[in-house]
Amino acid sequence: MSWYNFFETKPKIRHAFGRGINAAIAAHEEELFNKSYEAFEKKEFLDAYEYFFDSLQNFTDETPNNNVILKKDEKELRFELYQGSAKVLGVVTDTTFYAEVVIIKKAQANVALKRYILERNYQLTYANYFSDEQYIKLKIFHDNSTMSPQKIFFPIREIALNADFDKEHIKSEFQDIVLENIEHLQLLGTEELKIKFDFLHQAIDEVELKVATLPSNDNSGMQAFLYLNLFFELDYLLVPKYAISQNMSKLIQEYFGDEDNTIESKNEELKRYVSLLKEMNFDTFSSNFYHAKYTFHLTEKTSFEELSIFISESLMKIRWYKNNRYHQIIPTIYKYIAFYMLYNYGLNPIIKNLLHLLVEIQNPEFFKKLGYTTLWNEQENTFTKRVIIARIEECILPHQKRYKMLKPFGSELNFTSINEFSNSYYLQIKNLNFEEI
Repeated sequence: MSWYNFFETKPKIRHAFGRGINAAIAAHEEELFNKSYEAFEKKEFLDAYEYFFDSLQNFTDETPNNNVILKKDEKELRFELYQGSAKVLGVVTDTTFYAEVVIIKKAQANVALKRYILERNYQLTYANYFSDEQYIKLKIFHDNSTMSPQKIFFPIREIALNADFDKEHIKSEFQDIVLENIEHLQLLGTEELKIKFDFLHQAIDEVELKVATLPSNDNSGMQAFLYLNLFFELDYLLVPKYAISQNMSKLIQEYFGDEDNTIESKNEELKRYVSLLKEMNFDTFSSNFYHAKYTFHLTEKTSFEELSIFISESLMKIRWYKNNRYHQIIPTIYKYIAFYMLYNYGLNPIIKNLLHLLVEIQNPEFFKKLGYTTLWNEQENTFTKRVIIARIEECILPHQKRYKMLKPFGSELNFTSINEFSNSYYLQIKNLNFEEI
């Protein structure tokens, strides 16, 4: 039996989950942003940028993550900004703004990589690649005369996100090339890697067993849910980088973007990569993981209406499968809904935390191995109800000052079974009121 302090409901152990930022924004982020705007209007550029970068700082348990580091004197403001594998270095003066990311040494670039970099230049809006005597770099340069926080946000976001993506891509596609300026990346411990490696094989085995037991007639839709949920699940729970992340992302993008291929052929592509993951040895698997700091979200903010529509449509699909007695796929779809939103949507912190809590409840064995308290006992079909209700309150109560109509919903949930619980949980999320009064 594991003891739990009901007055301390937050997990003491912290791990990163998903591709987003696993941290809280500055408590005075809006105030800092407004101060930045005012300073830009007064042409006080060094102060304006300092306020702006302070607004980008994020926190873990109210401790700054130092994802942005500033050094300021009377003439200039120097900064370091971290986005995964990318370390953005820049300098601001009263007249100019310059930032760059060192990617690789110039001498290492082969013809294929040079062609890739040239093509990337056509895809970027604010940043561009160039080479000096030693390195290939991505840079942005701006005149400060008409600058504002809104104008500088998107160029900085572009250089950070794209430098991180391209470094990951280069590591995945050109294994012999050494990435520069990645000393800030932290390797995972062997114990955590073994937990993730074991989960990979357990998850694959479960999917293969379920696929083998599906009805022989017209099961392509159910296979799609099983394989796609596996990829979303591995992405969120294991948080792979480099080749694993790049390959899964490409397959997911092609699955939803390719309208010419049949579901059956798309399923075969997913199945083929699952087989490659299954054959991957521990050392190769381990080389695809690291811890890093992040400043920007990968996805744009998604409206609550869009989330609500997706939940409604997904629950309708579950009802269809239930009415047609395909009960074996229903638990997978209940997991799929949360993983899909966490992967594809730009979520506000409230929704993101609530969905993470649901993922934690639905995947008790994985979180237990990482050292978290079990919230749902799968064998006994019992829930730690008081803790779940308290965790939901933690997600919602701090935001009630802004959203007066936002209410905790723990007491409204159905704790009869994990399916009933998940269904009621999604309905409660769908009915949240984010009206600002």
